[in-house]
Amino acid sequence: MARPADDFDLILVGGGLAACLTAWRLALDRPEVRVAVVEREAQLGGRHTWSFFDSDLDEADRAWLTPAVAHRWSAGHEVYFPGRSRTLSTAYNSLTSEALHEAVAPLLGDRLVLGEADSVDQEGVVLTDGRRLSARGVIDARGPRATAHLDLGWQVFLGRTLRLREPHGLIRPTIMDATVAQTGGYRFVYLLPLDARTVMVEDTCYSDSPKLDRAALGGRIDAYARSRGWTVEAVICEEEGVLPIALDGDIDAFWAEGPPAARAGLMAALFHPVTGYSLPDAVGLAREISAAADLGSASLRALTEARSKRLWRERGFYRLLNRMLFRAADPGQRWRVFQRFYGLPEGVVRRFYAGRCTVLDKVRILAGKPPVPVAAALRQLRESGQGSSA
Repeated sequence: MARPADDFDLILVGGGLAACLTAWRLALDRPEVRVAVVEREAQLGGRHTWSFFDSDLDEADRAWLTPAVAHRWSAGHEVYFPGRSRTLSTAYNSLTSEALHEAVAPLLGDRLVLGEADSVDQEGVVLTDGRRLSARGVIDARGPRATAHLDLGWQVFLGRTLRLREPHGLIRPTIMDATVAQTGGYRFVYLLPLDARTVMVEDTCYSDSPKLDRAALGGRIDAYARSRGWTVEAVICEEEGVLPIALDGDIDAFWAEGPPAARAGLMAALFHPVTGYSLPDAVGLAREISAAADLGSASLRALTEARSKRLWRERGFYRLLNRMLFRAADPGQRWRVFQRFYGLPEGVVRRFYAGRCTVLDKVRILAGKPPVPVAAALRQLRESGQGSSA
C-alpha cells in the first residue's frame, strides 16, 4: 500500500547547511529512507558561503562535498596584521548556496517541501498554510534562537561579490586583513578571489552586539575597495550574517528549554566557538545521523543532544580564549590576540581551526606575556573551569 504523500521517515525542518548535509548523506548511505526537507525559500541554503580548510575534514568527507565546492584554492591562504603578514600552506575551500542546492535538491525531488514551519513536534510539522507533515523522526534545523543560557559574543559581517574593471591581482584567499581601522571590536576584511576580476569582500567584526548596520558595513567595503585601487564595475551579490561566538553558558539548561524535538546546526549549538564556522560540525552530525540504527524522534533527540553537550564540554578551552578576547582585551586592541596567535607554528593553527588542539597546543597558545592586560587575563583564567561552562 502506497504511503501518503505527506508521510515520511524523517523530516528536516529548515533547509540550511546542517539539514542539507544530513539529507545528502542519507541519500548516499540509505536511499531507502524517505527524507523530506521543509524550506521557506525556493533555494536551499539561502544566500551563504561556507568555507573550510583541508585540515578541517578527512579525505573522504572532502571528496563527498566536492560537488558543492564552488571554489578551491590549493595555494593556501594569507593573513595580515600590523607588524605581521603571513602565507599559510593549507588549502581552502568554499561551498555556495547555489552549488549546495544543485547537489541536494535533485536527490530530494518532491520531498523538498516549500513552506514555513508554524510548529514542530516529535511526530511532524505544521506549516503556516495549514498543511501537516508526519514522520517517525523530526529534526529542527531552523537556525539559532534566542536563549538566556548561552553567553555569546557575535561575529557580524556583510559580504559583497564585486566585479572589478581590472584584475585584482590576488592569488589566494585572505582570511584576515586586520590592518584596517579597528571599529566596534576586532575588525578585519576577508577576501575570496573568485576569478581574475571577481572578488568577494567581507567586512567582519567580533562585536559585543548582534546589531548589523548594513549601511556602515557597505561603506567600509566601498572604502576598502578604493584603498586597494580597485574600480568596481558591478556588485554581483551580497550576503550578511550574525554568527554566535561562545563565551560561556549552561549547555544542560540550553537543551532543557524549548520543545523536545531533535536539533541540528546552530540551533544545537554546533559551531566552532571562536570562528563561528559550522561546516565541520554539520558534516560530523550528518555522518552520525546516517549511521544511526534508529531514526525515530526520541533516538534522534538523544543523539543530537549528546553530541552537542559532548562537544561543548570538550571545547571549554576555546570559550576561555573568547572570554579573554571579549572581556580582557580593550575592543580596539583585540586584534593583538589574533596577531600573536598567527605567530605560532602552522600545525597549531590548523588544529585550532579544526577544533583539535592538543595539550601542547593549548600551552603554546597561552604561554608568554598575554596580548591583553595581565590582570584581566589572569581573572579569566581563574574563572575558567567553573560549573558547566568549563
